[in-house]
Amino acid sequence: MYKRLLSVPDQSFFLFGVRGVGKSTWVDSALSGAVRINLSQEAQFLNLLLEPGLFRQLLSEVRRGDWVVVDEVQRIPNLLNEVHGLNEERGIKFALICSSARKLKAAGVNLLAGRALNLSMFPLTPHELGTEFELDKVLRFGSIPLICCSSSPHTTLQIYTELYLREEIQAEGLVRNLGGFVRFLPIAALMHGQELNVSGIARDAGVARSTVEGYLSILEDSLLTFRLPGYTPRLKVRERRGAKLYWVDPGLVRATKRQFGEITEEERGPLFEGWVLTLLRTYNLDLSVFHDIHYWSPTNSKTEVDFILRFNSSWLALEVKSSRRFNSRLLMGLRAIENLPNLEKRILVYRGEMSFRTDDGVHIWTVNDFVDRLHTGRIWD
Repeated sequence: MYKRLLSVPDQSFFLFGVRGVGKSTWVDSALSGAVRINLSQEAQFLNLLLEPGLFRQLLSEVRRGDWVVVDEVQRIPNLLNEVHGLNEERGIKFALICSSARKLKAAGVNLLAGRALNLSMFPLTPHELGTEFELDKVLRFGSIPLICCSSSPHTTLQIYTELYLREEIQAEGLVRNLGGFVRFLPIAALMHGQELNVSGIARDAGVARSTVEGYLSILEDSLLTFRLPGYTPRLKVRERRGAKLYWVDPGLVRATKRQFGEITEEERGPLFEGWVLTLLRTYNLDLSVFHDIHYWSPTNSKTEVDFILRFNSSWLALEVKSSRRFNSRLLMGLRAIENLPNLEKRILVYRGEMSFRTDDGVHIWTVNDFVDRLHTGRIWD
């Protein structure tokens, strides 16, 4: 079992993450003595669905300060009312595992009124993978533990996307038109790392624009994708750039497009860029690497910087390139952004073998250097 970066908080918490990312495995290990209620088991699910009062009976002997784990809590959202009551009345702490927040939001249930933390579990980082980490392999198959542990990652990825992204989403009642959703998925995967064009996706998928917005929300609520906003310095409409879409794992991007072979140079850049974004979001949970994250692209310009991070009033610009060789053309965006107010640092992460600093102050980091600095919270140093 992989040692995860997460640690158990002192209070109740929700744990969100895509299926197969290791939520239940981690909770079982970290809270080995907890009472467990697993709503993915049909018998327990049906019993509690028909008799919600049974929930309190099952926990009648749990003492103050003890932990209770509820897996797949989104299947019976109204149980959160009971969870809230037991937490308030008896001081029981709950670990609430959830693969999607959508049904909880739709039900409008009590989300414990801020008394539970919201945690997320992402695919494995290089430090969690340890000696198993190979960048090319991660870009090809991703780093979801379910896939990493498989003797046939190609087959497992294929089954994962077919059963989870299609059938399970339909089983949860999240979409009515499964055919439209199936057509939408590979188009959304093609948008990985690009500015969203909702009208274009709707046209290509043969569904309404409002339907595409709903589908995108489903992917976001399931933590499969993330919308990265454009930087808007003065918040004028004409300066706003549309959000970019990123999938949480490169293996999911490729599998959704039904690409399982060797990575092409055309797709390597967006996959590498998206992987770096997921690392930033992962480490931000514990280390507070940034308060906000955007991409930067001036109006009427093709120049971009992949990520700009804000911490308090300071900014950090981060460009990600899949090139193995450094040349000055890779710095075009970072040089264009040098006059951004309160910009403290400019960084280029590339797949080369040498880290250094340019004459004009840009930090050039290898993947290993970037990962090590991120792991120890030193990217701002």
